[in-house]
Amino acid sequence: MPGRQCYHCKQWVDEGEAHDCWTTTESALTRDLSEDLQEAYERLRDTAIELGEQRVYASHHSIMFSRKSCYFFVRPKKSYLEVVLFLGRPVRAPQIKRVENPSRAKVANIIHVRHRDEVEAPLTDWLQEAYELPDRMAAAAAEGRGSRTRPKATAKRPAAAKRVKAKARTASKTPAAARKKPRTTASATKKGARSARR
Repeated sequence: MPGRQCYHCKQWVDEGEAHDCWTTTESALTRDLSEDLQEAYERLRDTAIELGEQRVYASHHSIMFSRKSCYFFVRPKKSYLEVVLFLGRPVRAPQIKRVENPSRAKVANIIHVRHRDEVEAPLTDWLQEAYELPDRMAAAAAEGRGSRTRPKATAKRPAAAKRVKAKARTASKTPAAARKKPRTTASATKKGARSARR
């Protein structure tokens, strides 16, 4: 029977059969977690909500926490919560399991949370840093645009005009007698030639 394999869940879907594994809910992703993981998720969610306005929604296997863009998400696993924080730098700490670079501006720092007591500093500090990253990036971009805007340079006078003006100043300083060239008469030229033959 003709059909297709779902790209996300790899399930075979018969032709004409409705299939939507991508759309899910927050409760659907957390209801099968252990009590410790559910408590850890609730504390993590409450901490994030206290940071300010944002949107929380489920997408495929993850729960996204987003402002204009996602600043962190949680991927519930069987024995831990995989927390992916988008920061402007890689964090070097025992809590960080690995680091990925999804873009030039953001670094994904990946943490495994197994108990609610782990949702404290420095994790909460990194959450706040991730939440504030879009504001810092916007401010840096605005500052960069401002530094590139420079006042227009005054138009330079042509070099020829400068030379003419310089000559005029030199001429005005030189005495009139010095500027006059002595005239050479024809008689003076003849006398000089006769005296040279003698």
